[in-house]
Amino acid sequence: CRKENLRCKSIGITNRSLKSYEVEYLCDYKVEEGTEYYLVKWKGWPESSNTWEPQKNLKCPLLLQNFLSDKNEYLSRVREGKALKVRNHVKALKPAVADYIVKKAKQRIALRRWKEELNRKKNHKAMILVENTVDLEGPPLDFYYINEYKPAPGINVINGITTGCECADCPAEKCCPKEAGFILAYNKQKKLKIQPGLPIYECNSFCRCGPDCPNRIVQKGTPYSLCIFRTNNGRGWGVKTLQKIKTNSFVMEYVGEVITSEEAERRGQLYDNQGNTYLFDLDYDSDEFTVDAARYGNVSHFVNHSCDPNLQVFNVFIDNLDLRLPRIALFSTRTIKAGEELTFDYQMKGSIDLTSDSADGLSPSRKRIRTVCKCGAVCCRGYLN
Repeated sequence: CRKENLRCKSIGITNRSLKSYEVEYLCDYKVEEGTEYYLVKWKGWPESSNTWEPQKNLKCPLLLQNFLSDKNEYLSRVREGKALKVRNHVKALKPAVADYIVKKAKQRIALRRWKEELNRKKNHKAMILVENTVDLEGPPLDFYYINEYKPAPGINVINGITTGCECADCPAEKCCPKEAGFILAYNKQKKLKIQPGLPIYECNSFCRCGPDCPNRIVQKGTPYSLCIFRTNNGRGWGVKTLQKIKTNSFVMEYVGEVITSEEAERRGQLYDNQGNTYLFDLDYDSDEFTVDAARYGNVSHFVNHSCDPNLQVFNVFIDNLDLRLPRIALFSTRTIKAGEELTFDYQMKGSIDLTSDSADGLSPSRKRIRTVCKCGAVCCRGYLN
């Protein structure tokens, strides 16, 4: 844009900034005749325009801090993790060090942009953060954030419900759960009060009650700020909460593509070889459909398995009363501290009783190849499936 004297709002090139120079990140370091220099990548300019600038000219303390932190981190990891003494007065960086610093800078930018994209696309108020202090892995290349089920052609996840409760103050005698033959799932504190295995019937878009109805919980979306982070024990990405979560609280919904069980079997054969566990069977009433969160999903896509989880699966019905197509909600089984990783059991059947290793109820995985479990729980079963 700048070379052609063009304006481009999407990357911040305006009349005012067309000739301005902003440091995007620092690439290298050297000392010449007692003066410290940094190789600067200028924002909005190609790498061929990088220039060496004396430190006194740089007004970017955070970028300088990132540069030094990345340099020290690399030096402490070389030689199979054996910490080295970091010299503060080097005349130039080795190419491998500079290369790592540039990769970390690019990763930091990519993760920040991904975080911004996730927060633009989400439909709930809580924030989504992204963090990787473990390796150079960037955002997943083939993942698309969605807020609700993405049905495959021919599958209708909205069955045209046209009636709702007439309650002025839910729950009343003919509130949605009672009409379906069940009790209200929540107490006065809006916490879950039913046992695992029982369905949740929330008020729908045709109900007379308003948005503050105590029977509208899952449909409001994730109420907690969460962080997608890189695990340090080979489990890839994980999710941790940034806020304390009380027992029996709604945490998030599991969404993805809704496909037929036949298509799930076909995809499962491919996923087996990759070690993926994103297929979640919708078998509350039958076994016709599966949710596949491999390419399309929300934060739940990144939630790891644990044999001792802090989240429990529940079937939820709101604007679709088709028993073959429940929505899947994850509720806390205990108090979860801020900073603690969120997990659920990939073999979870919707009840606490999981005595059989062959349990495959509401499993997000129809795997035939056994996958080693890395959850680290005392009660670990050894395998994910």
